Amino acid sequence: MQQAIEIGRFITMEGGEGSGKSTQANILAERLAQSGRPVFATREPGGSPAAEDIREVLLSGQAASFGPLAEAVLFSAARADHIDNAIQGALQKGQWVVCDRFVDSTRVYQGATAGVPRALINALEKLTVGAVMPDVTFILDIPAEEGLARAQTRAEGAELDRFENQELMTHERIRRGFLDIAEEEPGRCVVVDASQPEAMVAEDVWETVLQRLNP
Repeated sequence: MQQAIEIGRFITMEGGEGSGKSTQANILAERLAQSGRPVFATREPGGSPAAEDIREVLLSGQAASFGPLAEAVLFSAARADHIDNAIQGALQKGQWVVCDRFVDSTRVYQGATAGVPRALINALEKLTVGAVMPDVTFILDIPAEEGLARAQTRAEGAELDRFENQELMTHERIRRGFLDIAEEEPGRCVVVDASQPEAMVAEDVWETVLQRLNP
């Protein structure tokens, strides 16, 4: 009898600019691989060829003039392709998917911060995501001013992207938006103090994975 393939787990990293989510996603993916788990590391917007094309449009600011609703639709289109052509297949193969940003970023950046009504965000999410929601979402929390300073240091003179270049007050609203989601969905979301040293953040993430998902 053929042995059934174990369905993979889905982990997402969320947070404002400079929170270190991309770094922590990479660290977690490497640690899972070292523990013997098959891992698929990915990101949003992007993660599939069509979604990567949309990413260029979004992060360059070309879509900004069309308004936040148009951006939300573009993010959702990229997400639908990402799920259909990457995430779902990886999960069905038993891989552990670690994704840098997912639905919560759209909820916060286009919804809570830019004013797209929650009902519209929910409708787009229902169409594109369906049941493919993360098992665990890490909200990497850092004061907005500190996060922006990190993002600027990381850029080292390079041009900041469309979202990094927003004013401080906007980034404070972004931080609050992520914390509100964590309060609404404590079963899925875990807030981690991202102002700690990188290694300490990674340990907090790993301990949560051990407790909740038992890799």
